[in-house]
Amino acid sequence: MTQITVELGEHSYPILVQPGALEQAATHLKAFASNQRLFVLTDENVGSALLPRLRQAFAGSGIELVVNRLPAGETSKSWQQLELVTDWLLGQGVERSDTLVALGGGVIGDLTGFAAAIVKRGCGFVQIPTSLLAQVDSSVGGKTAINSSVGKNLIGSFNQPRFVLIDPLVLNSLPDRELRAGYAEVVKYGLINDASFFGWCEANSEQLFNRDPDALSEAIIHSVRAKALIVGEDEKELSGRRALLNLGHTFGHALEAETGFSDRLVHGEAVAAGMALAFGYSVRRGHCDAAAAERVTAHLKSVDLPYNLSSASVRASGQRLVDHMMHDKKMSGGSLPFLLANGIGQSFLAKDVDLDDIAAFLDESD
Repeated sequence: MTQITVELGEHSYPILVQPGALEQAATHLKAFASNQRLFVLTDENVGSALLPRLRQAFAGSGIELVVNRLPAGETSKSWQQLELVTDWLLGQGVERSDTLVALGGGVIGDLTGFAAAIVKRGCGFVQIPTSLLAQVDSSVGGKTAINSSVGKNLIGSFNQPRFVLIDPLVLNSLPDRELRAGYAEVVKYGLINDASFFGWCEANSEQLFNRDPDALSEAIIHSVRAKALIVGEDEKELSGRRALLNLGHTFGHALEAETGFSDRLVHGEAVAAGMALAFGYSVRRGHCDAAAAERVTAHLKSVDLPYNLSSASVRASGQRLVDHMMHDKKMSGGSLPFLLANGIGQSFLAKDVDLDDIAAFLDESD
């Protein structure tokens, strides 16, 4: 069992990483059931696989689980689903002292956290992330949002959970594609500021994809510690420190927008391609040597993750992809900062990027 704290003053909270933690959920969450109930949001897939185990964990606890199953997939991060969830909560008589539980991946975590931020002007929520991507990234840090027709995660709030409960063993039932997608966010922590961890990824990816419990736990713990440290230093992206976590995301979100935020290209796959593009563009600008970019591409390719536009199944002009980027949350004064790299483990925020040059680079890619 490993406990990591996100240090945010009065908004600090613990993250518990423990194999088998789901079976002990009642012990860990009873302090949050102030009204002897918890409102659980999950999706159809996770609900079928893991909800019976959660119910069994609470059997005999005296705590009622009030459950809402939502459609699986990115389309649930919408105004329509947010309205349905908040209306459901209000219809169930939710109070500000109640706690919502997000049992699922990044979509469920984002939607639950945003609903918790706005219903009755705010109630608490906890995360039980069930995908690798959610365990190493989206469940930590308090970013909650839904998508709009214009772009991804453009409507939301910073709302920190009260507790995050991570059970690596739930990943045994995760589809291979989702495991690979989550792994992209693991690799990211090596690329932004920890070259030795990228080397660990190269050496241990096979064990991780074979679902070796030690490899999974190491990847999760290292990633969560890295993110908790950055979030503790820059909770709301005011200093630029937290922006490091966006490596690959500016390119990646444009790819997701082009594919309609659909299962054609899931978030982690888009981030993988985005990271490779960020390193490629860094070579173009003279920040990074080609060997480092090739090493990144080679590793992503070796684990069957997208590493360029064609492997991400994106056929669009550079200008069209840049048009998607124009709606990015990081736009400021008409300019868009990009996470680039001087090398592996040496990412930095570039604020002088010419979007016409980005479009030309994308047209020349592949």
